[in-house]
Amino acid sequence: MVVVKGSVSINRGELERTMPITGSPLKKETDAFTKSVSINNKEMDNQPLNLDNHSVETIQKLGIFYPTSPEHKAAVRLQKVYKSYRTRRILADCAVLVDQSWWELLDFAELKWISISFFDIKKHQAAISRWSRGKKKAGRVGKGLSSDDSAQKLTDKHWLEAIDPRHRYGHNLQFYYERWLDAKCRQPFFYWLDVGEGKEVNLEACPRSKFQKQCIKYLGPTERKAYEVVIEQGKLLYKMTGELVHTTEDAKSIFVLDTSKTLYVGKKKKGTFQHSSFLAGGVTTAAGRLIVETGILKAVWPHSGHYWPTEEKFQDFLSFLRENNVDLTDVETSALDEEDRMLCKRRSIDCLRSNPLDQNH
Repeated sequence: MVVVKGSVSINRGELERTMPITGSPLKKETDAFTKSVSINNKEMDNQPLNLDNHSVETIQKLGIFYPTSPEHKAAVRLQKVYKSYRTRRILADCAVLVDQSWWELLDFAELKWISISFFDIKKHQAAISRWSRGKKKAGRVGKGLSSDDSAQKLTDKHWLEAIDPRHRYGHNLQFYYERWLDAKCRQPFFYWLDVGEGKEVNLEACPRSKFQKQCIKYLGPTERKAYEVVIEQGKLLYKMTGELVHTTEDAKSIFVLDTSKTLYVGKKKKGTFQHSSFLAGGVTTAAGRLIVETGILKAVWPHSGHYWPTEEKFQDFLSFLRENNVDLTDVETSALDEEDRMLCKRRSIDCLRSNPLDQNH
């Protein structure tokens, strides 16, 4: 909600108003505006029209204001001020939009163009056009690779989440993606899913109601600052507020380290806020879970379903902590809860299946 308070002056004082801008319907806005407008009639031109008495009486009975009447001029001024208010409201909304979420609109527009809007099944697409769209999608997942060639991208099944204009949870998208593959449809996946032949598909494994509701929050540059953590004298604290990081038992706390060695920490909310949220689907140097008590690191381990951090990257992260004077002597570096242990084990099995030659080493 945008709230703007101000005073509009017409002709140096003829009209004054103080108008709160809320998101209310037009009728409520008009009523509120009408009540707050004070009209000064001192400078109004009251010259009458050359009408006979019968005409004037007829006009008054019909409730019609003739152009030079005070009532007519008041109505005209009211209308002008209201139009001015509407313009100012739009400008105020735009200012907030530019400051807070301009990147989201641009991002959404580009992703929608490359995923849905650009598709026309009746129109032949040149190879260069298809490559262009593919490059843009791949670029979304590989953001930050130029800073570190060894950085970790999202896992394959979560690519869909990053290139989805709505950023629906990648795990859920996978169910519909497999159905799309089975359908052998000519329509691109997101077109098929949202407006094409698959828009009515409702899977038992992931009902549409759940599927549409679980959208991952991708942070923009401004929002991301609230999660940035620095290390001072071996303790973790939020850079923006100076508050010591303190995790709680009732919520899982997650972290990522970007390619510029900037650390971000936040609470995980399944289907809403996950590792991919911090860098908007971009690459990471490290990712996982941690436990911190009043700034002191108690446990950290490399668990992330979105990035599947390697042991090598985890060791690099521990080196980063040591370089910043974090005492790791009593820090636990393995999963502390059963769910994470099972997921880590499953990840190891999946890695062996995808790299069968590694089993011999």
